[in-house]
Amino acid sequence: MAHLTDPVPPSPAFGPADHAWMRAALALAKRGLGRVAPNPAVGCIFVRPDLGDPLCGGRVVGRGWTQPGGRPHAEAETLAQAGALSKGAHAYVTLEPCSHQGKTAPCADALISAGVTHVTVAMIDPDPRVSGSGVARLKDAGINVRTGLLSDAARVVNAGFLSTIERARPWLTMKTATALDGTIAARTGESQWITGPAARRRGHLLRAENDVILTGIGTVLADNPTLTCRLAGLEDRSPIRVVVDPRAETPVPSKLTESIDMAPLWVVTGPDAPEGKRNDLRSVGAEVISLPGSTGGRLNPGVILQTLAERGITRVLLEAGGSLNASFMAADLVDELAWFRAPSVIGADGTPAIAPMAVNSPATAPRFHRVATIDLDDDVLERYLRG
Repeated sequence: MAHLTDPVPPSPAFGPADHAWMRAALALAKRGLGRVAPNPAVGCIFVRPDLGDPLCGGRVVGRGWTQPGGRPHAEAETLAQAGALSKGAHAYVTLEPCSHQGKTAPCADALISAGVTHVTVAMIDPDPRVSGSGVARLKDAGINVRTGLLSDAARVVNAGFLSTIERARPWLTMKTATALDGTIAARTGESQWITGPAARRRGHLLRAENDVILTGIGTVLADNPTLTCRLAGLEDRSPIRVVVDPRAETPVPSKLTESIDMAPLWVVTGPDAPEGKRNDLRSVGAEVISLPGSTGGRLNPGVILQTLAERGITRVLLEAGGSLNASFMAADLVDELAWFRAPSVIGADGTPAIAPMAVNSPATAPRFHRVATIDLDDDVLERYLRG
Protein backbone atom coordinates (compact mmCIF):
# COMPACT_ATOMS: atom_id res chain seq x y z
CA MET A 1 0.00 0.00 0.00
CA ALA A 2 1.31 3.45 -0.89
CA HIS A 3 2.00 5.97 1.83
CA LEU A 4 0.71 9.53 1.84
CA THR A 5 4.27 10.82 1.74
CA ASP A 6 5.10 8.85 -1.40
CA PRO A 7 5.29 10.88 -4.63
CA VAL A 8 1.91 10.61 -6.34
CA PRO A 9 2.25 10.20 -10.11
CA PRO A 10 -0.30 12.09 -12.20
CA SER A 11 -3.20 10.12 -13.64
CA PRO A 12 -2.92 10.53 -17.41
CA ALA A 13 -6.68 10.67 -17.96
CA PHE A 14 -6.95 13.84 -15.89
CA GLY A 15 -5.63 17.37 -16.27
CA PRO A 16 -3.57 19.56 -13.91
CA ALA A 17 -6.65 21.27 -12.46
CA ASP A 18 -8.23 17.87 -11.73
CA HIS A 19 -5.15 16.84 -9.79
CA ALA A 20 -5.09 20.10 -7.85
CA TRP A 21 -8.74 19.81 -6.80
CA MET A 22 -8.40 16.16 -5.77
CA ARG A 23 -5.25 16.89 -3.77
CA ALA A 24 -7.20 19.59 -1.96
CA ALA A 25 -10.02 17.11 -1.29
CA LEU A 26 -7.51 14.59 0.10
CA ALA A 27 -6.11 17.25 2.43
CA LEU A 28 -9.65 17.89 3.69
CA ALA A 29 -10.21 14.16 4.20
CA LYS A 30 -7.19 13.96 6.54
CA ARG A 31 -8.94 16.36 8.93
CA GLY A 32 -11.25 13.50 9.86
CA LEU A 33 -8.54 11.01 10.81
CA GLY A 34 -8.99 9.80 14.36
CA ARG A 35 -12.49 11.25 14.64
CA VAL A 36 -14.80 9.45 12.22
CA ALA A 37 -14.44 5.71 12.93
CA PRO A 38 -15.92 3.36 11.92
CA ASN A 39 -16.65 5.52 8.88
CA PRO A 40 -14.04 6.48 6.30
CA ALA A 41 -12.45 9.93 6.31
CA VAL A 42 -13.65 11.59 3.10
CA GLY A 43 -13.01 14.99 1.56
CA CYS A 44 -15.10 16.73 -1.09
CA ILE A 45 -14.84 19.90 -3.18
CA PHE A 46 -17.38 21.47 -5.55
CA VAL A 47 -16.02 23.51 -8.44
CA ARG A 48 -18.00 25.64 -10.87
CA PRO A 49 -15.94 25.80 -14.11
CA ASP A 50 -18.18 28.60 -15.43
CA LEU A 51 -17.28 30.87 -12.51
CA GLY A 52 -13.93 32.37 -11.57
CA ASP A 53 -10.72 32.15 -13.56
CA PRO A 54 -10.96 29.49 -16.30
CA LEU A 55 -7.16 29.14 -16.23
CA CYS A 56 -7.50 27.86 -12.67
CA GLY A 57 -10.28 25.45 -13.58
CA GLY A 58 -13.08 27.53 -12.11
CA ARG A 59 -14.18 28.60 -8.66
CA VAL A 60 -14.58 26.51 -5.52
CA VAL A 61 -18.15 26.93 -4.28
CA GLY A 62 -18.14 24.35 -1.50
CA ARG A 63 -15.87 22.09 0.49
CA GLY A 64 -16.37 19.60 3.27
CA TRP A 65 -15.04 16.57 5.09
CA THR A 66 -16.53 13.80 7.23
CA GLN A 67 -17.51 15.21 10.59
CA PRO A 68 -16.75 13.76 14.04
CA GLY A 69 -18.62 10.54 14.65
CA GLY A 70 -18.80 9.91 10.90
CA ARG A 71 -21.70 12.23 10.09
CA PRO A 72 -22.56 14.40 8.27
CA HIS A 73 -20.70 12.93 5.33
CA ALA A 74 -18.31 15.06 3.29
CA GLU A 75 -20.76 15.43 0.40
CA ALA A 76 -23.54 16.62 2.69
CA GLU A 77 -21.23 19.22 4.25
CA THR A 78 -20.20 20.44 0.79
CA LEU A 79 -23.77 20.62 -0.46
CA ALA A 80 -24.78 22.66 2.57
CA GLN A 81 -21.94 25.12 2.00
CA ALA A 82 -22.47 25.43 -1.76
CA GLY A 83 -26.25 25.79 -1.58
CA ALA A 84 -27.78 26.83 -4.91
CA LEU A 85 -24.32 26.94 -6.49
CA SER A 86 -24.28 23.15 -6.35
CA LYS A 87 -26.28 23.10 -9.58
CA GLY A 88 -23.86 22.70 -12.45
CA ALA A 89 -20.92 21.96 -10.15
CA HIS A 90 -18.13 19.48 -10.66
CA ALA A 91 -17.61 17.39 -7.52
CA TYR A 92 -14.24 15.97 -6.50
CA VAL A 93 -14.66 13.35 -3.80
CA THR A 94 -12.02 11.04 -2.33
CA LEU A 95 -14.31 8.00 -1.95
CA GLU A 96 -17.29 6.81 -3.95
CA PRO A 97 -20.51 8.48 -2.68
CA CYS A 98 -22.66 6.11 -0.66
CA SER A 99 -25.80 4.68 -2.24
CA HIS A 100 -27.40 2.91 0.72
CA GLN A 101 -29.87 4.23 3.25
CA GLY A 102 -28.23 4.46 6.65
CA LYS A 103 -28.80 7.03 9.36
CA THR A 104 -28.74 9.63 6.57
CA ALA A 105 -29.96 9.64 2.97
CA PRO A 106 -27.57 8.32 0.30
CA CYS A 107 -25.00 10.90 -0.80
CA ALA A 108 -25.37 9.80 -4.42
CA ASP A 109 -29.05 10.77 -4.34
CA ALA A 110 -28.23 14.12 -2.73
CA LEU A 111 -25.73 14.95 -5.48
CA ILE A 112 -28.30 14.04 -8.13
CA SER A 113 -31.03 16.15 -6.51
CA ALA A 114 -28.72 19.15 -6.23
CA GLY A 115 -27.98 19.18 -9.94
CA VAL A 116 -24.28 18.31 -9.79
CA THR A 117 -23.23 17.53 -13.38
CA HIS A 118 -19.78 15.95 -13.02
CA VAL A 119 -18.31 13.74 -10.27
CA THR A 120 -14.66 12.70 -10.08
CA VAL A 121 -13.98 9.93 -7.56
CA ALA A 122 -10.56 8.94 -6.26
CA MET A 123 -11.49 5.35 -5.43
CA ILE A 124 -14.41 2.95 -5.35
CA ASP A 125 -15.73 2.16 -1.87
CA PRO A 126 -15.00 -1.52 -1.07
CA ASP A 127 -17.83 -1.63 1.47
CA PRO A 128 -20.20 -4.31 0.07
CA ARG A 129 -23.12 -1.94 0.66
CA VAL A 130 -21.64 0.42 -1.95
CA SER A 131 -18.89 -1.17 -4.09
CA GLY A 132 -19.70 0.56 -7.38
CA SER A 133 -23.42 1.08 -6.85
CA GLY A 134 -22.94 4.77 -5.98
CA VAL A 135 -21.12 5.42 -9.26
CA ALA A 136 -23.73 3.41 -11.16
CA ARG A 137 -26.55 5.47 -9.65
CA LEU A 138 -24.84 8.72 -10.62
CA LYS A 139 -24.28 7.52 -14.18
CA ASP A 140 -27.89 6.36 -14.48
CA ALA A 141 -28.94 9.90 -13.59
CA GLY A 142 -26.90 11.28 -16.49
CA ILE A 143 -23.97 12.58 -14.41
CA ASN A 144 -20.52 12.43 -15.98
CA VAL A 145 -18.48 10.21 -13.63
CA ARG A 146 -14.73 9.57 -13.66
CA THR A 147 -12.88 7.33 -11.22
CA GLY A 148 -9.31 6.54 -10.23
CA LEU A 149 -7.80 10.02 -9.79
CA LEU A 150 -5.04 9.76 -7.12
CA SER A 151 -6.49 6.45 -5.94
CA ASP A 152 -3.26 5.35 -4.24
CA ALA A 153 -3.20 8.49 -2.11
CA ALA A 154 -6.87 7.96 -1.27
CA ARG A 155 -6.11 4.41 -0.12
CA VAL A 156 -3.43 5.77 2.20
CA VAL A 157 -5.79 8.25 3.84
CA ASN A 158 -8.28 5.47 4.47
CA ALA A 159 -5.82 2.69 5.30
CA GLY A 160 -7.67 2.04 8.55
CA PHE A 161 -11.15 1.86 7.03
CA LEU A 162 -9.87 -0.36 4.20
CA SER A 163 -8.09 -2.64 6.66
CA THR A 164 -11.28 -3.29 8.62
CA ILE A 165 -13.18 -4.03 5.40
CA GLU A 166 -10.50 -6.18 3.77
CA ARG A 167 -8.78 -7.82 6.79
CA ALA A 168 -11.30 -7.47 9.64
CA ARG A 169 -8.74 -5.66 11.79
CA PRO A 170 -7.53 -2.08 12.23
CA TRP A 171 -4.42 -0.60 10.63
CA LEU A 172 -1.66 -0.68 13.24
CA THR A 173 1.20 1.82 13.46
CA MET A 174 3.95 1.05 15.94
CA LYS A 175 5.42 4.28 17.30
CA THR A 176 8.68 4.26 19.22
CA ALA A 177 11.30 6.80 20.27
CA THR A 178 14.82 5.47 20.67
CA ALA A 179 18.47 6.31 20.87
CA LEU A 180 20.60 5.46 17.85
CA ASP A 181 21.11 1.94 19.19
CA GLY A 182 17.39 1.17 19.39
CA THR A 183 17.01 1.54 23.15
CA ILE A 184 13.99 3.22 24.76
CA ALA A 185 15.31 3.61 28.30
CA ALA A 186 18.54 3.64 30.28
CA ARG A 187 19.55 0.75 32.52
CA THR A 188 17.73 2.48 35.39
CA GLY A 189 14.50 2.40 33.41
CA GLU A 190 14.51 6.18 32.94
CA SER A 191 13.14 7.17 29.51
CA GLN A 192 12.17 10.86 29.80
CA TRP A 193 13.22 12.31 27.55
CA ILE A 194 15.13 10.52 24.78
CA THR A 195 13.84 12.76 21.99
CA GLY A 196 13.39 16.53 21.99
CA PRO A 197 10.32 18.79 21.97
CA ALA A 198 9.81 18.79 18.17
CA ALA A 199 9.73 15.00 18.03
CA ARG A 200 7.38 14.81 21.00
CA ARG A 201 5.01 17.29 19.33
CA ARG A 202 4.97 15.14 16.20
CA GLY A 203 4.20 12.14 18.38
CA HIS A 204 1.18 13.93 19.79
CA LEU A 205 0.00 14.66 16.24
CA LEU A 206 0.16 10.94 15.52
CA ARG A 207 -2.08 10.37 18.53
CA ALA A 208 -4.62 12.82 17.13
CA GLU A 209 -4.73 10.92 13.83
CA ASN A 210 -5.60 7.56 15.37
CA ASP A 211 -8.70 6.10 16.99
CA VAL A 212 -6.83 4.28 19.75
CA ILE A 213 -3.52 4.43 21.61
CA LEU A 214 -2.61 0.87 22.57
CA THR A 215 -0.14 0.23 25.38
CA GLY A 216 0.74 -2.50 27.84
CA ILE A 217 0.55 -2.84 31.58
CA GLY A 218 4.36 -2.76 31.78
CA THR A 219 4.44 0.76 30.38
CA VAL A 220 1.60 1.83 32.67
CA LEU A 221 3.38 0.58 35.80
CA ALA A 222 6.79 1.94 34.77
CA ASP A 223 5.80 5.38 33.44
CA ASN A 224 2.30 6.19 34.78
CA PRO A 225 1.47 7.84 31.43
CA THR A 226 -1.57 9.93 30.53
CA LEU A 227 -1.51 9.09 26.81
CA THR A 228 -3.52 12.09 25.68
CA CYS A 229 -2.97 14.58 22.87
CA ARG A 230 -1.55 17.73 24.40
CA LEU A 231 -0.96 19.82 21.28
CA ALA A 232 -2.40 23.31 21.56
CA GLY A 233 -5.72 23.41 19.76
CA LEU A 234 -5.95 19.62 19.48
CA GLU A 235 -6.64 18.74 23.10
CA ASP A 236 -10.06 17.41 22.12
CA ARG A 237 -8.46 14.97 19.67
CA SER A 238 -7.21 12.52 22.29
CA PRO A 239 -8.03 8.97 21.19
CA ILE A 240 -9.33 6.12 23.30
CA ARG A 241 -6.58 4.72 25.55
CA VAL A 242 -6.43 0.91 25.55
CA VAL A 243 -4.28 -1.01 28.03
CA VAL A 244 -3.38 -4.66 27.46
CA ASP A 245 -3.56 -5.80 31.07
CA PRO A 246 -4.16 -9.57 31.47
CA ARG A 247 -4.42 -9.46 35.29
CA ALA A 248 -6.16 -6.08 35.67
CA GLU A 249 -3.15 -4.48 37.36
CA THR A 250 -3.79 -0.93 36.12
CA PRO A 251 -3.55 1.19 39.29
CA VAL A 252 -6.54 3.00 40.68
CA PRO A 253 -5.84 5.86 40.94
CA SER A 254 -3.35 6.56 38.15
CA LYS A 255 -2.96 9.24 35.49
CA LEU A 256 -4.96 7.06 33.12
CA THR A 257 -7.91 6.63 35.46
CA GLU A 258 -7.81 10.27 36.55
CA SER A 259 -8.07 11.54 32.95
CA ILE A 260 -11.07 9.53 31.78
CA ASP A 261 -12.99 12.79 31.43
CA MET A 262 -10.43 13.75 28.75
CA ALA A 263 -10.38 10.45 26.84
CA PRO A 264 -12.02 7.04 27.38
CA LEU A 265 -10.02 4.22 28.96
CA TRP A 266 -10.47 0.59 27.93
CA VAL A 267 -8.62 -2.14 29.84
CA VAL A 268 -8.25 -5.50 28.09
CA THR A 269 -7.99 -8.31 30.63
CA GLY A 270 -7.59 -12.07 30.52
CA PRO A 271 -9.56 -14.86 32.18
CA ASP A 272 -7.36 -14.84 35.29
CA ALA A 273 -7.96 -11.19 36.19
CA PRO A 274 -9.53 -10.89 39.67
CA GLU A 275 -13.09 -9.66 39.47
CA GLY A 276 -12.44 -7.24 42.32
CA LYS A 277 -9.75 -5.45 40.32
CA ARG A 278 -12.01 -5.34 37.27
CA ASN A 279 -14.73 -3.76 39.39
CA ASP A 280 -12.26 -1.20 40.76
CA LEU A 281 -11.54 -0.10 37.19
CA ARG A 282 -15.22 -0.01 36.30
CA SER A 283 -15.95 2.09 39.38
CA VAL A 284 -13.82 4.97 38.06
CA GLY A 285 -15.32 4.87 34.57
CA ALA A 286 -12.97 2.52 32.72
CA GLU A 287 -14.46 -0.04 30.37
CA VAL A 288 -13.15 -3.54 31.02
CA ILE A 289 -12.92 -5.91 28.05
CA SER A 290 -12.45 -9.55 29.02
CA LEU A 291 -10.80 -11.84 26.48
CA PRO A 292 -10.39 -15.62 26.73
CA GLY A 293 -7.42 -17.82 26.06
CA SER A 294 -4.25 -16.14 27.26
CA THR A 295 -0.98 -18.00 26.65
CA GLY A 296 1.61 -17.78 29.40
CA GLY A 297 -0.19 -14.77 30.83
CA ARG A 298 -0.22 -12.98 27.45
CA LEU A 299 -3.24 -12.13 25.36
CA ASN A 300 -3.40 -13.01 21.67
CA PRO A 301 -2.55 -9.81 19.72
CA GLY A 302 -4.67 -10.86 16.74
CA VAL A 303 -7.71 -11.34 18.97
CA ILE A 304 -7.09 -7.91 20.52
CA LEU A 305 -7.14 -6.21 17.10
CA GLN A 306 -10.18 -8.19 15.98
CA THR A 307 -12.00 -7.13 19.15
CA LEU A 308 -11.13 -3.48 18.51
CA ALA A 309 -12.41 -3.76 14.93
CA GLU A 310 -15.70 -5.17 16.21
CA ARG A 311 -15.98 -2.02 18.33
CA GLY A 312 -15.57 0.23 15.29
CA ILE A 313 -11.86 0.99 15.63
CA THR A 314 -9.99 1.46 12.34
CA ARG A 315 -6.61 3.01 13.27
CA VAL A 316 -4.41 1.93 16.19
CA LEU A 317 -1.22 3.60 17.43
CA LEU A 318 0.89 1.13 19.41
CA GLU A 319 2.88 3.03 22.06
CA ALA A 320 4.29 0.31 24.23
CA GLY A 321 7.39 -1.31 25.63
CA GLY A 322 9.56 -4.00 24.13
CA SER A 323 7.44 -7.01 25.11
CA LEU A 324 4.16 -5.83 23.59
CA ASN A 325 5.97 -4.43 20.54
CA ALA A 326 7.60 -7.81 19.98
CA SER A 327 4.27 -9.60 20.41
CA PHE A 328 2.60 -7.63 17.62
CA MET A 329 5.70 -7.66 15.42
CA ALA A 330 6.15 -11.43 15.70
CA ALA A 331 2.48 -11.93 14.84
CA ASP A 332 2.97 -9.89 11.63
CA LEU A 333 0.40 -7.32 12.74
CA VAL A 334 2.51 -4.15 12.44
CA ASP A 335 1.56 -2.34 9.23
CA GLU A 336 3.61 0.80 9.72
CA LEU A 337 6.51 2.01 11.85
CA ALA A 338 6.87 5.58 13.10
CA TRP A 339 10.42 5.47 14.47
CA PHE A 340 11.71 8.57 16.23
CA ARG A 341 15.48 8.43 16.61
CA ALA A 342 17.60 10.69 18.82
CA PRO A 343 21.35 11.28 18.31
CA SER A 344 22.40 9.50 21.51
CA VAL A 345 23.71 6.09 22.50
CA ILE A 346 22.55 4.27 25.65
CA GLY A 347 24.19 0.88 25.22
CA ALA A 348 23.34 -2.77 25.55
CA ASP A 349 22.33 -2.44 29.20
CA GLY A 350 19.47 -0.19 28.14
CA THR A 351 15.94 -1.39 27.33
CA PRO A 352 15.40 -2.37 23.68
CA ALA A 353 12.42 -1.06 21.73
CA ILE A 354 11.54 -4.61 20.71
CA ALA A 355 12.09 -7.58 23.01
CA PRO A 356 13.60 -10.87 21.75
CA MET A 357 11.55 -12.52 19.00
CA ALA A 358 13.57 -15.74 18.45
CA VAL A 359 14.50 -14.78 14.90
CA ASN A 360 16.97 -17.41 13.66
CA SER A 361 18.05 -15.75 10.42
CA PRO A 362 18.00 -12.23 8.92
CA ALA A 363 16.20 -13.79 5.97
CA THR A 364 13.17 -14.55 8.17
CA ALA A 365 13.09 -11.23 10.03
CA PRO A 366 10.11 -8.91 9.42
CA ARG A 367 11.08 -6.42 6.73
CA PHE A 368 9.86 -2.88 6.11
CA HIS A 369 10.62 -0.26 3.48
CA ARG A 370 11.23 3.36 4.35
CA VAL A 371 8.74 5.81 2.89
CA ALA A 372 9.67 9.04 4.67
CA THR A 373 12.46 10.66 6.64
CA ILE A 374 11.61 13.87 8.50
CA ASP A 375 14.13 16.02 10.38
CA LEU A 376 12.86 17.25 13.75
CA ASP A 377 15.65 19.49 15.02
CA ASP A 378 18.38 17.03 16.07
CA ASP A 379 16.00 14.06 15.98
CA VAL A 380 14.70 12.15 12.97
CA LEU A 381 11.33 10.53 12.27
CA GLU A 382 11.55 7.58 9.90
CA ARG A 383 8.36 6.02 8.61
CA TYR A 384 8.27 2.50 7.24
CA LEU A 385 5.66 0.23 5.69
CA ARG A 386 5.55 -3.54 6.03
CA GLY A 387 6.75 -5.63 3.13
